[in-house]
Amino acid sequence: MKNSLSIVIAFILIACQNGSETIAVLYSLPKKLKEVSGIIYTEKNNLFWTLEDSGNDNKIYGLNAKNGTIEKTVTIENTLNIDWEDITKDKSGNLYIGDFGNNDNVRKDLCIYRIDKNSLNHKNAIPAYKISFSYPEQKMFPPKKTALFFDVEGFFEYKNNFYLFTKNRSKGFDGTVLVYKIPNKAGSHQAVLIGKLKTCDNYNHCAITSAAINPDASKVVLLTHDKIVLLENFKGDDFLKGKQSQLKLNHFSQKEAICFKSNETLIIADEKTNKIGGKVYEVNLSKLKAIP
Repeated sequence: MKNSLSIVIAFILIACQNGSETIAVLYSLPKKLKEVSGIIYTEKNNLFWTLEDSGNDNKIYGLNAKNGTIEKTVTIENTLNIDWEDITKDKSGNLYIGDFGNNDNVRKDLCIYRIDKNSLNHKNAIPAYKISFSYPEQKMFPPKKTALFFDVEGFFEYKNNFYLFTKNRSKGFDGTVLVYKIPNKAGSHQAVLIGKLKTCDNYNHCAITSAAINPDASKVVLLTHDKIVLLENFKGDDFLKGKQSQLKLNHFSQKEAICFKSNETLIIADEKTNKIGGKVYEVNLSKLKAIP
């Protein structure tokens, strides 16, 4: 019965993918990259920079944006990949690695590494600096199972601050996402809780796995396995005071990474699970339909 159910689910997933009219496959990820957890586009050299999460090398990879081949591999020295969950950039093109994966909510060594853009031309790079942080609201390590709010898989940099969107792992998941702000500045900081939002009460469809802001800072997107949470019509960094909508991708997979290639064009990457995924996709926001 279990095998039959797995086959039925697989057929449903494949049918959903084949029927998708909104998300287009650009190419498959290189076989070397089995657990991609973040992606960011650098226009100057037309590369998608990506990384993998816990248990993988302390390396970032520059993919040719046209065909997906690995053009650059940079080892980030003096670091461990404890759980690298996302990668972002600032306006100058410097990259930032978010080592803040915290599935069990027990870590006290959360941090972000800055990688200067000029060091990306070498095979090895030493972080320019490290931003360590903690959550003032977390009093226990781990908290109770109903309060596992302190895992993060998505963030971006905006005007010298980082914005982190938590992945709720609480028992009785209700879609609550905490939004934290941290200064882009070397040293140790306490993350500032600037607000909360809700997605839906189904973990498989509404847990946040990545985040991005578009080049003109008019839109923020949060990724789940089959939808995008869009934040727009906000002022400055008051992202939660504007309009929030959920957009259907008509495609379910273990999506772990999202970035903007332009103000309206999104790039998404997923892990390969049960022979599904392991690809890079492109989608235009204007083609996505809102969920009522």
